[in-house]
This record gives sequence, structure tokens and C-alpha cells, in this order.
Amino acid sequence: MYISTLKLWNFRKYGSLDFDLQKPNLTVPFNKGMNILIGENDSGKTAIIDAIKLVLKTHAYEWIKIEESDFFTRDKVIAETLRIEIEFSGITNNEAANFTEWCGIEEEGVKVDGKIEKQKRPKLHLIYQVERRDDRIIPTDVRAGMDGYGNMLTAEAKDYLKCTYLKALRDADSELAAKKNSRLSQILKEHQEFRKKQDNGLHEFEELFEKTSSDIRLKFSDEESGYSKNIKNVVDGFVSSFINDSVESAFDLGSTGINNILEKMSLGIVDERNLGLGTMNRLFMAAELLHLRKPDWTGLKMCMIEELEAHLHPQAQLKIINRLKLESEVQFILTTHSPNITSQADLKDIIICKDSGVFPLSEGKTKLKKDSYKYLERFLDVTKSNLFFSNGNIIVEGWSEEILLPVIAKKLGLDLTKSEVSIINVASTAYLHFAKIFLRADGLRMNVPISIVTDLDNRPDENGIFQKLIRGGKSFRTRICNLSRLRRDLKDTDVKLFLAPEWTLEWCLYKSCLSELFKQALARVHSGTDEFKIEAEGNYKDEFQQKFIKKLRKQAGESPIKKVELASELAELLEQDKVISKDMIEGDPYLAYLVKAIKHVC
Repeated sequence: MYISTLKLWNFRKYGSLDFDLQKPNLTVPFNKGMNILIGENDSGKTAIIDAIKLVLKTHAYEWIKIEESDFFTRDKVIAETLRIEIEFSGITNNEAANFTEWCGIEEEGVKVDGKIEKQKRPKLHLIYQVERRDDRIIPTDVRAGMDGYGNMLTAEAKDYLKCTYLKALRDADSELAAKKNSRLSQILKEHQEFRKKQDNGLHEFEELFEKTSSDIRLKFSDEESGYSKNIKNVVDGFVSSFINDSVESAFDLGSTGINNILEKMSLGIVDERNLGLGTMNRLFMAAELLHLRKPDWTGLKMCMIEELEAHLHPQAQLKIINRLKLESEVQFILTTHSPNITSQADLKDIIICKDSGVFPLSEGKTKLKKDSYKYLERFLDVTKSNLFFSNGNIIVEGWSEEILLPVIAKKLGLDLTKSEVSIINVASTAYLHFAKIFLRADGLRMNVPISIVTDLDNRPDENGIFQKLIRGGKSFRTRICNLSRLRRDLKDTDVKLFLAPEWTLEWCLYKSCLSELFKQALARVHSGTDEFKIEAEGNYKDEFQQKFIKKLRKQAGESPIKKVELASELAELLEQDKVISKDMIEGDPYLAYLVKAIKHVC
């Protein structure tokens, strides 16, 4: 069984004051396996996790209850009703036996021989509705049923629904240390291995512990031993004076019950001492996951981890997320701010939290096609995963745009970093695979502006004269048609296409108000090219443009332009320049597409 849907009414940021049972303020669909919630601070990730915890409770026996701050508030008006619903799917017959009184029957898509078939399966629907009256929160309990009201769950049924939860900024060192009510003792106490009893009614650890405790008592009772002469007798002398002569001290290991024994246990690494936060955190996660591996367990197997990356370096993050993905019988709900983790995730497992909604990236929710999911699964690396965490993205085809756009933005008085805008270099013309992540199948907007910057790729002759479209090559005409169709498809969306007016970025820079700086950069990078050298009078040679075109066209016998070095050199010159102004850049027709792309995302 797994959580298939969470619905919220007037819970924290998700609300409207008007309570309408037919219109939840938030609906979150979950996958059977991995679910990764991402989004900026205060985007609602923790609210989703806490809503589930409030209904299911956790194996950690935390004190969790509704507070006034959990009720949606607008303009100092607090909602009177709060409601959380959780729907479970994939319930097996053994699991359903725990909830016979509360389960309903619904048609559910079940995979049979690789195909989805509709079958009638058990369905469990939990309801938690809390009221405020006269500024008091009215106590209530979790109910279950298919009628929207349900019947109260018993304590035994609730026990089968507890989830494993690891909070953000977890103190793993403290949780795994030996102490009263330690988290480690709670974890071990629930495992069936520590519930086994021998014929004498004792757990084998209790028997071992009692023998050791008895041996220690004997050491202190032996009148010939130093323990008795120098310690026990001295203490007894004081105790008889402090209390009375009939009182005698007893040195042993305390209670030998299994709970007390487990509280004396700690967890570490063999032959290692003073473990760091990262290692302790990984140990803690491994211990918590014991709950999900209990043999013959017919309850919920679900783990929630807030900020999986806490105290973990990037490579450790990758190892852990890839290992968790192998736990096919467990449902995971994670929150993260780490591009490392999202880069290893299946795109279909990501849920973006933004504003007052959630945007799952599973199939059918976006305009991505199946081939796009396959492509992105292979090419969505750490740098490209930044697009999930940005307020806006500029998708470019190569390094030159990635190097130059931030510098041009600063000349316009804009700072891409302060605006939390990422430049995503896809190193090809496959930008649509990335852009369509933000296009929803239902037409809703994610309010994440995306600029696609691409070249026109029409080539001039050696004199810089461009052929008219009607006389252009077949491949160029096809490209123009595809780009025109794409522009129409992107109309009324937050994804915009910005096309170079002629040929490539380098050609547009050469023809723009940055021409002088561009020529300087080109001359420095290709200092061995005679045509690019400055003459004695300070002028460039007449053959400069012709040579530049040949190199940019990669004509036979010509070494190509070193685009990355050229962009880097030009960026440095532009940063130092005091002549090129904002007005010059904004008014230049060759740079207009770059200016519009930057302004769209800022």
C-alpha cells in the first residue's frame, strides 16, 4: 500500500477561508515508489510532510498535534475548519485485513503482463477534520471511510499506518547514543528480534545481561576484593550513617529488562571513533530504515526524509539516493534543495512546489513526450538540474552564450544571480526537451519564465550576403518552419523563443555595437591569423570579415573559430569597457534577441 493522494483544506498556506468539500485547496498525487519535493523556501514542502505526519503519526513517538498556526490565515482572519485527507492505493489483501471495517472498493489500474488493467481493489481513505470554535481547537480523531465522514480508527489500525520520518537538521549523534529513551532503543524495541522469548520467558540478551550483572555484584560482595574493601565498604559506612545500619549498597548494571538493555546500546562503525556528522547521519538513516524491512509486516512501508542532503557531501548524496531507489517495496517522500539529488532522480518522481500549488513532472502532467523523459533521464546532470531551483531559466545551445549573457545582463543593470536566474547550457539544439518540463498538460502556468536562445543558422556567402529564404537550402527552410511552429506552440506560455536575427551569436556580436570589442577579442584569441592582425595605422585588414566568415563557416582548409576562448576574452573586455552603454545595447537590432531573453526571465 502507498499514499496515492493527499488533499488539504485550509492547512497553513493552502487555503481560501471558504470551506468547500468539493474543492480542496491543494491536491498532491504521489507515486508508489520515490517522490521528491523541491522548491524554494516557504514553497510548502514541509507543510505537505507535516500534514501526513499529523494524520499517520511516526514510529518516533513524537508529540504531534494541531496548533492554531496550522489553520490558514488571511488578513488576520483565521479559518474555522481545517481538513486533511489521505488516500491509499495498491493495498494487498493481507494489508486490507488490518482495515476491514474501513476499506472500500474502487477500480484501480493494475499492471498485468506489462499492460494496465482495471481491477476492483481495496481502497482506504483517511479523514482528519479539525474545527475552531470561540478561539479554541476542538479535539478530534482520525476517521476512515469512503463516505466523506468515515468511522474512527482504532489504536491497532493506526499502528499499521505509522510512517518512518527523519527531520531536517537531525542530530544523529545524539539519537544513536546510549541514553534513556534513545531513538536507537525505540527502533530496536519494535523489531521482532527483540520480542523473542526463550523457554524461561527471557530474551537471550536479558539472560546474558543478568549473568553479567550478577558477576559484577559478586565482585563487590567478595570481602577479599579491592572493590569491596576500597569502594563498597566505604560507601556502606556512609550509607549506614546517612540512612540506618540495616541499609547496604548494591553495585550492579541496573534493571536487566530488554528495554533498559537497549537504552544502553549505541550504534557506530567498527574500529572507528569520533565519527563526523555525515557518517553519523548515514548511520541514523540506515537504522531508521529497519522499520521498512521488518519480516511479515503488513502495515504501511513509507519513509519521509526532510532535506536528505543534511550534513552530506555531494558524492554521498548520490550514493544514498541511488540506493534508496532500489527499495521497490517502500514509498519515499523526500524534500531537497540539492541539484545533486535531483540529477539522479527519475524526472517522473519530481514534484515542484511553487506559490500555492504543486506541479508533478510525471507522465501526462507535462507536455513532455516519452522520448523526452528518456532523453532527460540521461542528460539531466547536476548543472542542468539547477533549472528546478531557479526563478527563471535561460536555455542556451553552448558555452559562448553561458559566458556572455551574465555580462550583457549587468550592462543592462540586471543581475542574473540576484534575480535567481539560471543559464542552462544544453550543448545542443535539444532545448525543447528541457523547456517542456515547465509546460503543463492542463494548461496551468508554473510562473517560471523560460527563455530559449538559439541561432538562425542561415549562412552568408564569403562577402557576408545572405540568401533569401526562398533560395535557401532545404535544411534551412525546414528549420524556419519548425521554429515558426514552435513559436506558435509557445504562445500564451511562460516559455519564449528568442532567435538570432542572422546566422549565429558570433556573427551578431560582430555586426553589433560590440563589434570593436569583438574584433579585439578575436585578434587576441587567433593571434596567429594574419588577416586578424591590426595594421600599423590601427585599422583591421580588408580581408578580416572574409576570413572571419570562412572560419565561422568551418570551410575546408580553415581551422574553426575558438568560440569559448573568444567569448571569455570578449566578456573580460566588456566588463572593463566604459564606453558601451545600456542604451546602446538595448537599441542594437543584432543584440535585441539577447536583451529580450534576459528581460523576460528577470
